[in-house]
Amino acid sequence: MAEMLIGGREVGTERPIRVTNPFDGSVVDTVPSASPAEIERALATAVEGARVMEGLSRRERARILSEASALLDERSEDLATLIAREVGKTIREARAEVARAVETFSLSAGEAERLVGEVVPFDAAPTGGDRFGFAIRRPLGVIVAITPFNFPLNLAAHKVAPAIAAGNAVILKPASATPLADLELGRILYEAGLPESALSVVTGPGGEVGGGLVADERPRMVTFTGSAAVGATIARAAGLKRTAMELGSNSAVIVTEHGDVETAARRSVRGAFALAGQVCISVQRAIVHESVAERFVGRAREVVGALVVGDPLDESTDVGPMIDEGEAERASEWIREAEALGGSIVVGGERRGALLDPAILVDTPPEARVWREEAFAPVLVVRPYVTLEEAFAAVNETGYGLQAGIYTDRLEDALAAAHEIRCGGVMVNDVPAFRVDLMPYGGEKGSGLGREGPRYAVREMSELRVVAFRRAGVSA
Repeated sequence: MAEMLIGGREVGTERPIRVTNPFDGSVVDTVPSASPAEIERALATAVEGARVMEGLSRRERARILSEASALLDERSEDLATLIAREVGKTIREARAEVARAVETFSLSAGEAERLVGEVVPFDAAPTGGDRFGFAIRRPLGVIVAITPFNFPLNLAAHKVAPAIAAGNAVILKPASATPLADLELGRILYEAGLPESALSVVTGPGGEVGGGLVADERPRMVTFTGSAAVGATIARAAGLKRTAMELGSNSAVIVTEHGDVETAARRSVRGAFALAGQVCISVQRAIVHESVAERFVGRAREVVGALVVGDPLDESTDVGPMIDEGEAERASEWIREAEALGGSIVVGGERRGALLDPAILVDTPPEARVWREEAFAPVLVVRPYVTLEEAFAAVNETGYGLQAGIYTDRLEDALAAAHEIRCGGVMVNDVPAFRVDLMPYGGEKGSGLGREGPRYAVREMSELRVVAFRRAGVSA
């Protein structure tokens, strides 16, 4: 059993959770399910850890994060294999995730040294002429980080590394289906020199463990990545805590008659079917000008036909399984529903256990769930449009707003998209699945609150304290 980590100590319970390989159902390992006693121990330890972290200089925090980055890089192949086994993503996707986590820790190390306050111009105010001062950035204290299954290592890195850079203690609650890489991350951080009381990795069901952590008054912030429904529940339970929410999406790409249709088709396939479509910014909808729609669909179908679906540990595999058979069955039902409502399957859609062949759908009506909700599956729905205003309206007609893309060679189209699409990021001549780890990342509407990316996250994970000096000898 891979035991949970509380303040540097391995802790087990009598309630094991099996971690299984989505591809073949084999047991990868087991982890303990935390009871209220372990939750309380993690919280009490984090309070002490927050005091310890306040005493660390920016330089020391940066050193710890840099060392963790180096250790992640050194152990990258073992971590990638572990991620491929517990998540079901292909070994090539897993290697890319580890490489991104290395970068996220490195970026966070730099931000630890750059986290500064600002001078406050008190004498610009009518009553402030006899004062000068500044605002300094201070740690929040204890941060609860709750992560999803699809990017267990890098999404944990996006929460844990900035929290450390800002001088906080962290309790990490990984997804029950994929906790193993995060437990390895915890051990790496201890090895890198992080004070043991500053980090715990607590495993168990989200409702029980995450709920207990979120409701407690001691954490000052909850950062969560997952579904909109769970995010809303967490926000209600968090009360007067700071929250950062990276929630769901139903991302779309617009392909105009002036865009590069060949590139758009290839990139849309890649963006739709990476990690079997289980990415918040997966391309779920392609809104294509009617004059090029047939060409787009034909090229996308050719690209899909060349994809290898199967064993994620096979170097030749392009698309692995979904996280479990139940999710694959749900996605299959959504595809069949769209077909029953008048849609057509161009290619794919067949299911074998947790494997779902990448599917392209056309003529799908707006009431179908694959059009209006988050599929989180290897499904791409293509719809033609006539005017650009119609395309923008189609992008915006969901309750989500994480990222979108547009292919065009016209600057006015790109600028119009930037103004008219209600989302956190607009990718010009690329798909919404584009992300680099230094950019501000987050959404509007039902896609969340706040922004990730180390530079932006460390500011959300710290608070300003104003210091004002009144000049001596000034009468009241």
